[in-house]
Amino acid sequence: MRDFKQYWATRLEQIEEILEAALPTENVTPGRLHEAMRYSTLGGGKRLRALLVMAACEAVGGDISRTANLVAAVEMVHAYSLIHDDLPCMDDDDLRRGKPTNHRVYGEAMAVLAGDALLTEAFAELAKMSEQYGVAPETAVRVVAELAQGAGSQGMVGGQVVDILGQEQEPDRSTLDYIHRHKTGALITAALRGGALIGGCTEGELAQITIYGENFGLAFQITDDILDETGQTAQLGKAVGADQRLGKQTFPRLYGLEKSKQMARESVAKCHAALEGFSNEAWFLRELATFIIQRDH
Repeated sequence: MRDFKQYWATRLEQIEEILEAALPTENVTPGRLHEAMRYSTLGGGKRLRALLVMAACEAVGGDISRTANLVAAVEMVHAYSLIHDDLPCMDDDDLRRGKPTNHRVYGEAMAVLAGDALLTEAFAELAKMSEQYGVAPETAVRVVAELAQGAGSQGMVGGQVVDILGQEQEPDRSTLDYIHRHKTGALITAALRGGALIGGCTEGELAQITIYGENFGLAFQITDDILDETGQTAQLGKAVGADQRLGKQTFPRLYGLEKSKQMARESVAKCHAALEGFSNEAWFLRELATFIIQRDH
């Protein structure tokens, strides 16, 4: 029996080491920018997207050491998205991962630039895959395309736009699905698909990993919506009630808490079904799907 918590803790240490090495240090000009980048990327968070990269690679029998560049890249993209999401022109949040948000520490202009730099640095990391870890060039190109699509206008950024435009409007299922599948789910799915591709997956395995990712992302975001209403600031590391304050489209707002919980459970069941043909190497993905709706932060 493998230890879920110990596996996560071990991978977290590896991920922090990868990020520490990948990010420019404060003693490199412009130091203030690099300090802001590191402030929001290092030392906090669940590292969920990086974990999914590693776990997907492992699930298809791959060598997770070859995922280091993608691990760094997805966390940089995620950190940039959080920095921008917290800005006054968007969610206007003061707390993230239990500490003041980037713009509260470094100012709005530096926060914008730190996010921009993290996004750019992410793709610089991916450019090193073939040279550093021997990832086949054709695979590397596919991984770059996965991250670009997952993070761009047809992915995370597109979901953020619809999220903003949907504020103060009556919630409806099609808009809600679009927001959650793009703002959150697209980057999660890209992380999984990228990890599986580096691991040498078959097209059939990639298709099942994609189904897992889409349903995992939905379950994760539904649970986030629920925690925004029922959670505690100290546990979440960010202010609760923000969705209601901004009039956001959420599952609890449309369906109520109990129905939302049921829908999250149904999504997790689909995650498990997607992995039925995989070996025991997919154990962490299976347990993670169950955990994600049981969490309190």
